[in-house]
Amino acid sequence: MHESGTPLSSATHAARPLPPRAAGRAWSPERRSLEFVPPQARHGRSRSLFTLWFGANMQVTTIAAGALNVSIGLGLGWALLSMLVGNLVGAVFMALHSAQGPRLGIPQMVQSRAQFGYVGAILPLVLVLLMYLGFFATTGMQGGQALAGWSGMPTSPATVLVSAVTLVVAVFGYRLIHALQKWISLLSCLAFAYLMVRLLTAGDLAAAWQHQQVTAGSFLLGTALAATWQITYAPYVADYSRYLPAQTSLKSTYWYTYAGSVLASSWMMAFGALSAAIAPSAFDGGSVDFIVHQSPGGYGLFYAVILLGIVGINSLNLYGTFMSATSIVTALTPLRVNPQARALIIALAATVGTAVGLTASSDFLGNFLNFILLLAYFLIPWTAINLADFYLVRKERYDIPAIFDPAGRYRGVDLRSATAYAVGVVTELPFVHSGFYVGPLVEPLGGADISWCVGLVTSAAVYVFLMRRFARADDDALVVARPAL
Repeated sequence: MHESGTPLSSATHAARPLPPRAAGRAWSPERRSLEFVPPQARHGRSRSLFTLWFGANMQVTTIAAGALNVSIGLGLGWALLSMLVGNLVGAVFMALHSAQGPRLGIPQMVQSRAQFGYVGAILPLVLVLLMYLGFFATTGMQGGQALAGWSGMPTSPATVLVSAVTLVVAVFGYRLIHALQKWISLLSCLAFAYLMVRLLTAGDLAAAWQHQQVTAGSFLLGTALAATWQITYAPYVADYSRYLPAQTSLKSTYWYTYAGSVLASSWMMAFGALSAAIAPSAFDGGSVDFIVHQSPGGYGLFYAVILLGIVGINSLNLYGTFMSATSIVTALTPLRVNPQARALIIALAATVGTAVGLTASSDFLGNFLNFILLLAYFLIPWTAINLADFYLVRKERYDIPAIFDPAGRYRGVDLRSATAYAVGVVTELPFVHSGFYVGPLVEPLGGADISWCVGLVTSAAVYVFLMRRFARADDDALVVARPAL
């Protein structure tokens, strides 16, 4: 039984995967938005998460993120090691979010109402909304460069065209996004395997490898960049697993997500670091041309693969923008989102993101570095609180109807989570190392940025303490049996 006495089929009843016809086709527009996905609408297998997150990282923005580790002064070997460590650690947290999807059957950020309150969840939602728009703008700009380089058309209309295609994918939604990422995974794997060989054989790798400068501070900063790259996926990971049957095992959901994201991001970041070490000017004004020109011919094929990858990841960003914007609006006013309203919100988000991309500065790497770090400082305490609540405090047991009820048990603002969030952000500040602010403890640490570690630990610890010390009556009314794995 549900905590409030009503059945909670998402947590207590196993749902068999639907046959392909019942599950729907990739070209069937998604009709659901924020609402709970009932057992009869569940479909698919957890292995689809591998290709989704592998394909999502096989794109040029990940390559640009890898180039950052060389630009901060790390030697090539140390840059590769720092990125590997950062991806291995950071993906632990994003993959733990993935398991929430099948268990709860609702979007990731809507579930945050259980921790922050129906109204209190608006703050992290606004931050996540800004993140999606920023990534959409950045990646869309690279898509415009790729199409312009391939077709010869001006960059601005090319960017608009790429955004329009992305808009179509996002409107069709969940099934098309999953289907598209399967093809992106396959084609990108083949294309970048060839380009990687070309990069290693045509460039002066020996000269790039000679410079192995490193400090503890720069290594930790490089690790932080890769770890926070993974953590910035956390606010929408469960959006792409919420249609899986409720009895899908936590282990399979976790490991397919983890493996897909780590393998692709480590590979693409390595490609970026190698490119920046071999050709320091490779990313001046963008990275697309340098990448495709690793091939002595057949540029069109590689432009097409890069464009496909950009459309794939930006459809996730646009889909997440819609989820966040809709969550904010429905928390402020009662609104039922029909398919027409859904398409309109996605179109508005695409318009705003494209406009931002078209006015972006040419200082791509510097702005991108600051952007990633800015997001991490505010998202890391959120992810720590969300995971601590799901795995340690409520242990997967939630009142799903109350998450959508402004007068339910998750109403208003939960001061316990708000306090833990504030403590997490404040304790991060002395360790922040970014282009706009450097904390007082950064220099003694040799330039290291360990704010993400501090934020994770302090916000989670304070949240668990406050939830247990100041437990409310409705916190203790959880009578749902823990789902079987």
